[in-house]
Amino acid sequence: MPSDLPAAVLFDMDGTLVDTEGLWWQATAAVAESLGGALGPEDEPHVLGRSVEDTAAHLAPADAGAVAARLTDAFAERLATGIDLVPGALDLLRALTAAEVPTALVTASPRDIVEQVLPSLGGHRFDLVIAAEDTRRGKPYPDPYLKAARLLGVRAEECVAIEDSPTGIAAATAAGCRVVVVDPRSGLPELGAMSVS
Repeated sequence: MPSDLPAAVLFDMDGTLVDTEGLWWQATAAVAESLGGALGPEDEPHVLGRSVEDTAAHLAPADAGAVAARLTDAFAERLATGIDLVPGALDLLRALTAAEVPTALVTASPRDIVEQVLPSLGGHRFDLVIAAEDTRRGKPYPDPYLKAARLLGVRAEECVAIEDSPTGIAAATAAGCRVVVVDPRSGLPELGAMSVS
């Protein structure tokens, strides 16, 4: 493996590998409406890139547990209608496999949502999956990325994290990862952009 490649590549999921941020927003908007509210631009930091529990607490602090279950169900229903991959996702995953670079999925989504999404990723086998339940504090805290690096046996500074949302970027940066920011419309970079040197 070339020496300038990272020790591991840590992927966010929603909005990074799969173009699902819009579906999550729709699900949250529907639940908010059922609670008598409406989402606006001011809600984005509490919705995009955040865990179901964080978003539920934002919508209904007094009933966050029940609202989290409703959010998960609403998101799962929308995912069942079809999952669009971000352009270049499968090519990059295949290139990393060929280069023998370990990969981890580090997501704010719960594990049952992850299991629903994984089959769309061309059979790629991540070395590790860190879902919302796996750390006490989720993004924007560094905990998920630090745990991924630790379990892979590498230093976070040796890893590249691929993210799309300000929340995720903050988490990966705080962990010390090199961060590659992607836009789901323009797609993921090629393997050559993964250098840590």
